[in-house]
Amino acid sequence: MTGATRPGGDTLDVQPTPLALLLLGRQSDATSERGVDCPGDLPSPSDPDLVERARAAKEKLGDRVFVLGHHYQRDEVIEFADVTGDSFKLARDAAARPEAEYIVFCGVHFMAESADILTNDAQRVVLPDLAAGCSMADMASAEQVAECWDVLNEAGVAEDTVPVSYMNSSADIKAFTGRHGGTICTSSNARRALDWAFSQVDGERGKVLFLPDQHLGRNTVVREMGMTLDDCVVYNPHKPGGGLTPQQLRDARMILWRGHCSVHGRFSLDSVREVRERVPGVNVLVHPECKHEVVAAADYVGSTEYIIKTLDAAPAGSRWAIGTELNLVRRLAHRYADQGKEVVFLDRTVCFCSTMNRIDLPHLVWALESLVEGKVVNRIQVDQETEKFAKLALERMLALP
Repeated sequence: MTGATRPGGDTLDVQPTPLALLLLGRQSDATSERGVDCPGDLPSPSDPDLVERARAAKEKLGDRVFVLGHHYQRDEVIEFADVTGDSFKLARDAAARPEAEYIVFCGVHFMAESADILTNDAQRVVLPDLAAGCSMADMASAEQVAECWDVLNEAGVAEDTVPVSYMNSSADIKAFTGRHGGTICTSSNARRALDWAFSQVDGERGKVLFLPDQHLGRNTVVREMGMTLDDCVVYNPHKPGGGLTPQQLRDARMILWRGHCSVHGRFSLDSVREVRERVPGVNVLVHPECKHEVVAAADYVGSTEYIIKTLDAAPAGSRWAIGTELNLVRRLAHRYADQGKEVVFLDRTVCFCSTMNRIDLPHLVWALESLVEGKVVNRIQVDQETEKFAKLALERMLALP
């Protein structure tokens, strides 16, 4: 690529960064959650026979295929899912179906990795579009986290620190967590995971390195565990030493990675104020990946499963503003409309998860029809060494009291 040109005609020696090329789909990064390769020809998105083609391919495969659909997927994809749920539930569902040769995961890359880790060696996990990554998982690379651990060692606090990694992380980060005596958590069991982690270290010296979502870590310890915002520091991998002094690291109880969900991070305190004015008597229900001020202003806070259960138990005539991904909110609004429950999106701005939405009907049809033809496309396979330690961290989570 040539350099840019000044208005006067002179050429500037400006070259695109690797990240810019990656976002433009002109370069790939094997250590990132993103992917850009998709071999084969996809059916046209306007193909009127797509639904029938998906149905026919799934019928031909029968019990050989098991399709998992994350809550944030499009309705057109969810229609063909054998089970729906959050990422860890789906990975466990896949492990409980050892007779299925193919696991087609309609979600994002880190979820398919977890399914590969938990399923047996004979099963093959397929992600319909390799570009379905996760911006949050991308915010913590293996190299950055290894450098962070070196910083903690230099500050003399690594031996008093237990890593806890959110399920929304790459297999490499899960493996790092397993190697260093830590555990994985979900948004449902973060409190239990953090209680366990702090029990593994000595009193007030003990710390947790929480990866990669700062908001879930902060909200859990402040809302549920009696800590204060002053007990938390944020490690920025793009600054020397994480942007923190050794003394700040020594004084902290929670070392939060500077990562966030691109969807839940969009909600603001203004969103909460505006919806309360717009919808009288509304109950504000948000995911704990939202910012701390949003969580503090909400009426209810919980995981995706908690959100669904809360709405299910809500009385007729109640009004709800939901702070989570739009596909799910629209599906819930439709589900509960005939029960007299009003469900609206927390913000006026449309907010889909762009990478989740890469799994569309053409990609699903292509993946299923390829399997019918005996071709396994877009297989997600975690190497044995990474799988060993990532599985260790996951097993610690499963053993939590």
